[in-house]
Amino acid sequence: RAWNLLWSDRGMEQNETFTRLLALVTEAYESHPQAREFAPFPTDLTAQPVTHVPVPAADLLQQEQGFTKEYHSGLVEAIRAAGGMAHWLEHYRGTALGDEFVDRFGCFPIIGPGGAFHSAHLRCWVVYMPAGLHYPWHEHQAEEIYLLVAGRAKFSAFGSADHDLEAGEVVFHAANQPHATRTGSDPVLCLVFWRADFDSPLVLSSLQ
Repeated sequence: RAWNLLWSDRGMEQNETFTRLLALVTEAYESHPQAREFAPFPTDLTAQPVTHVPVPAADLLQQEQGFTKEYHSGLVEAIRAAGGMAHWLEHYRGTALGDEFVDRFGCFPIIGPGGAFHSAHLRCWVVYMPAGLHYPWHEHQAEEIYLLVAGRAKFSAFGSADHDLEAGEVVFHAANQPHATRTGSDPVLCLVFWRADFDSPLVLSSLQ
């Protein structure tokens, strides 16, 4: 697949790291039938500059040794490599969740604002949660899937039974459907994809 990757003023190592990650994300996505059903992988990708923003969870990911199973060979290490250059987000800094949660919950974009690539049709983030972390109920207008890359976690969604998922499995969240995630003795590493309604805010739900 040929993308319109127009890099400017960026180091070769960063270019190669994010391009390799994108290739592996594409392979993982297109090899998964539920992901393909969710939305076609975008063909309108263009490169954009990334400003490295480190956070405590980025260091935890680099040190993480607890992943038990990996979906799609090489993807975990490609995510770790990109994590050292990524624009990590802190959606919940200053909220009632507190600094302990924010310092352990990791998220950085691959496709979308702050990420290495732009598309008008799909957003993609990495989400990392170490063992023993609860991501409380939250919601957004955008429809979403989590594709588990490594580890396992319990996923809850309002109106549905809880699901214990591991690497290679997918969970779908409908628009404005409150959902939550909890890790037990294992960490989890996920790719998260949104389709449409990209500008809708991510908010904590009233189910807290």
